[in-house]
Amino acid sequence: MTEPKPPLTLRRAPPPSKESAPSGVRRAPPPAARAPGNRAIPTGQANTAAQGANGTVRLNKRMAELGMASRREADDWIAKGWVKVNGQVAEMGLQVAPDARIEIDKAAKGQQANQVTILLNKPLGIVSGQAEDGHEPAIKLIQPQNRWAEDNARFFFHGSQLKSLVPAGRLDIDSTGLLVLTQDGRVARQLIGEDSCVEKEYLVRVAYTGVANPGAANSAAATYPGLPGRSKPQQLIRLDDDDPITSDVQSVFPADKLQLLRHGLRLDDQPLKPAKVEWQNPEQLRFVLTEGKKRQIRRMCELVGLKVVGLKRVRVGRVMLGNLPVGQWRYLQPHEKF
Repeated sequence: MTEPKPPLTLRRAPPPSKESAPSGVRRAPPPAARAPGNRAIPTGQANTAAQGANGTVRLNKRMAELGMASRREADDWIAKGWVKVNGQVAEMGLQVAPDARIEIDKAAKGQQANQVTILLNKPLGIVSGQAEDGHEPAIKLIQPQNRWAEDNARFFFHGSQLKSLVPAGRLDIDSTGLLVLTQDGRVARQLIGEDSCVEKEYLVRVAYTGVANPGAANSAAATYPGLPGRSKPQQLIRLDDDDPITSDVQSVFPADKLQLLRHGLRLDDQPLKPAKVEWQNPEQLRFVLTEGKKRQIRRMCELVGLKVVGLKRVRVGRVMLGNLPVGQWRYLQPHEKF
């Protein structure tokens, strides 16, 4: 006698997707796209190469080059369908020719018009970016009560202006003066992009020790006082009792060392770009730089036997610090350009 067969269990097949292959044909799943270097390409993006064939360039890079938007901002607009190339809505990763006609939707322009750039006179003891070692970041000062009373820009402060507001460049904790914070990627690229050549001007009070500190060439920490290897910042570098020259430094500082400050020094195994350096008064130098290595001026001075005892940034491009009080801020006005 045969045993009864177990009852059949019926399973309902899942409904076909909109992209199902024709009946009787099985389509293998496509392999994940890969960018150069074996990195996954972002969703919706066909190509991550900055340069394409026949002189083409990735759309977001081209938009940044033309000053339309930052690359990140351009990607956001492309994803929203706000960018057309030669009359067609652009796709992410599109390569474009140099003469391509790029159009931006009014919605994108409106979003960009609401972005603000803020100028702060940073005090001692405040860090430019993220909070560190218990010190507050500069963005904490961007509050209505700290807005300069003489700021006549026609902007009203709103909390949304703090979103994505980042420093375009930095000032050390023991430096004061003009710090630029912006929501506008075009401004950030102009001031700190790889190809930036915007001048930054500083007034630097110095003392002459006559002893060069070669360690400053390859270590920003070498400009900090205290024990060897110490890297925790101080609010102000104090002069020791044995520092020989604290007044009329100009009269004793060698002319060849001044020339070295202008051109010929190296930091981090790279030659520095030419700088404008001149005496503002017998104890104070004026520096104009077009680059911004970490603690650059302090390290330059240490290499030629000077010690910085006060550093203030007074200009970025064509924008001056002016009479803006320490700890207060104002908006960059529409007519002001870096």
